[in-house]
Amino acid sequence: MSTEPKAPLVKVEGLAKRYGSATVFDGVNFTLTQGEFVCIIGHSGCGKTTILNVLAGLEQATEGYVFMDGREVRGPGLERGVVFQGHALMPWLSVRQNIAFAVRSKWPDWSRAQVDAQVAKYVDLVGLTKHIDKKPSALSGGMKQRVGIARAFAIEPRMLLLDEPFGALDALTRGTIQDELLKICAATQQTVFMITHDVDEAILLADRILLMSNGPQARVAEIVVNTMPRDRQRAGLHHDPQFYALRNHLVDFLVERSAQLSEGRAPEHPPEVRPGLAGLPAVRIEAIQAAADSTADQPARSIA
Repeated sequence: MSTEPKAPLVKVEGLAKRYGSATVFDGVNFTLTQGEFVCIIGHSGCGKTTILNVLAGLEQATEGYVFMDGREVRGPGLERGVVFQGHALMPWLSVRQNIAFAVRSKWPDWSRAQVDAQVAKYVDLVGLTKHIDKKPSALSGGMKQRVGIARAFAIEPRMLLLDEPFGALDALTRGTIQDELLKICAATQQTVFMITHDVDEAILLADRILLMSNGPQARVAEIVVNTMPRDRQRAGLHHDPQFYALRNHLVDFLVERSAQLSEGRAPEHPPEVRPGLAGLPAVRIEAIQAAADSTADQPARSIA
């Protein structure tokens, strides 16, 4: 079996965005591989949504490039699905009709039966089969977000872009949809790029977490690898001995280091790190595995 790393599905090179003389971010570089879930975290104003919009083709960067499957992204495309914080459903259409509209855009030659089957499949995946013929006004906020997710998945995009899709939901609803998103991504090997402000959400969902320094002139300061098992469950997350080291590393970055890095400028090539376990300091990815193995049996520590 080959051990060669996968070729990246998406490459972001030297991305920068300026408005007049003001630089929001610059020197942003990262990759995404097929089936990978990547979250980006940073304070307001660091350009997270702008980066997502550039990946979606909804906005142009001032400098730099985005390549997907070796082709430069220059505009929107159906190989990329987007879910925003607001559900963005057409209020005069039912759940079925909202999703069918997207499906027909992707496959205009499909028969009605093919469209209906595709819609039903993804409505069922998000648990809304009983509500398929209701209009958005008859749905709760969490249900509307599920419809938005189903619509994005129904066009079977190569990459799914999520802009804080659960930010306005209550904790119970958010947790339910997170669980469903994990199940769908596992079943479809979906590539996901997601903005979040929720550290615990990032730990639950992401394979890697991009940490942005503060704006102006923000950059990706660190790329943190999630060392927890990929089949992690929300209910047992805090029992894993790696959880608190990872959480503390992310919180420390947001509270302290993001501002310090902005003052001193973030590195040109962000280090990829795995946080040490049981209070060990973060180290570079090449050196962490031995530390992880040696501390795997240690009990979890709570946050002081």
